[in-house]
Amino acid sequence: MSMSAARSARERLVVIGGDAAGMSAASQARRLKGPDELEIVAFERGHFTSYSACGIPYWVGGDVSDRDQLIARTPEEHRARGIDLRLRTEATEIDVDRQRVRARDVDSGAESWTSYDKLVIATGARPIRPDMPGADAPGVHGVQTLDDGQTLIDTLARTRGRHAVVVGAGYIGVEMAEALINRGYEVTVVNRGSEPMSTLDPDMGRLVHEAMEGLGITMVNDAAVTKILTGEDGHVRAVATEAAEYPADVVVLGIGVRPETTLAAQAGLPLGAYGGLLTDLSMRVRGHADIWSGGDCVEVLDLVSGRQRHIALGTHANKHGQIIGTNIGGGYATFPGVVGTAVSKVCDLEIARTGLREKDARRAGLQFTSVTIESTSRAGYYPGTNPMTVKMLAERRTGRLLGVQIVGREGAGKRVDIAAVALTARMTVEQMTALDLGYAPPFSPVWDPVLVAARKASKAVEQHP
Repeated sequence: MSMSAARSARERLVVIGGDAAGMSAASQARRLKGPDELEIVAFERGHFTSYSACGIPYWVGGDVSDRDQLIARTPEEHRARGIDLRLRTEATEIDVDRQRVRARDVDSGAESWTSYDKLVIATGARPIRPDMPGADAPGVHGVQTLDDGQTLIDTLARTRGRHAVVVGAGYIGVEMAEALINRGYEVTVVNRGSEPMSTLDPDMGRLVHEAMEGLGITMVNDAAVTKILTGEDGHVRAVATEAAEYPADVVVLGIGVRPETTLAAQAGLPLGAYGGLLTDLSMRVRGHADIWSGGDCVEVLDLVSGRQRHIALGTHANKHGQIIGTNIGGGYATFPGVVGTAVSKVCDLEIARTGLREKDARRAGLQFTSVTIESTSRAGYYPGTNPMTVKMLAERRTGRLLGVQIVGREGAGKRVDIAAVALTARMTVEQMTALDLGYAPPFSPVWDPVLVAARKASKAVEQHP
């Protein structure tokens, strides 16, 4: 084969987005196909690649001392493996008909087109910014990327005042509130919901509320921010609700994220109800044979409710990337869906959930029984045992497990994985009671708390079929 024929036989993969899903896809495709078969070009608008966004609150709070500890693979390492990674390069248009991507050099403004045979869209998610005066003022921060984290740390370093307001009390809001407390700030959290952590039912969120107040965080629930006030210098000075103003030298937005699918929408690619890209089981964008997508910019199937959801988690993004890279590299892999497992902490209080909340079950048209139990992380007589609360939902009549929420001290959070496996296997709560879990006094009571909840739920299903 001539050199020109060899060049023409080589395919080009273009990846938009250089974090978990995008670079996992690129790396996996490279493992399966060498540079003579597949050219890989990746665009990343920031300064960093393959980092742990989930670790940013712990870096801000000082638990992680060095930013580079959050980076799994540097740009240089990707390039050494034959990936043409272009940092500070933002994709600005996808031309599906002509199979090309327009990209702009962030620093110079120069634009150019790059053609592709296969395309991966891994544009992630963007923090929700409230549409109100002052939302873009200096001192107001969304925290989604490593660049965002660095910008916030730079702001904290030059801010003289010690008042911080966190808007929203989801995972990021709660974790950032703790990080700011650790940095010596007086922290107020303004939350629209009745309790923090709307991924939990309100009765379980109440336990998180109490723990946050125990840390010295001021919780303002059932309150919507109406505007962000600025001083004469334009910098943020306070956050206002209808009822009050809260002084703020820095504001962190923890309202949540939306899929970053602006480019995809402009290109006419299919989006779901949450604004995320829709894919098939191989993570190929529906209706487009040569385009794949994964990570925070896609919607996924909830295996418990049977509905599409948007869940922004690094675990999913890395799996998506592996699956995409395998398929592009000539192999075969699928992503069947999720059960919605997540775990977090505030101080030493561990917060975990999987499956459906009560309102999720109602929205899905399911009738259910809900039980709550109090237990401990170890045998009651063993030193260091901690209390925990477990809430469990089971479907009426069938007894199928629908969801579990756990709030407790050390040893509580990762127990949710038992329930995640049970949900994936579509087990009933009665079947769960027979699970052969590991036991010794330093690790668990004779009846693990999750199984105590399963026993109670099983009895409730029998009594209220």
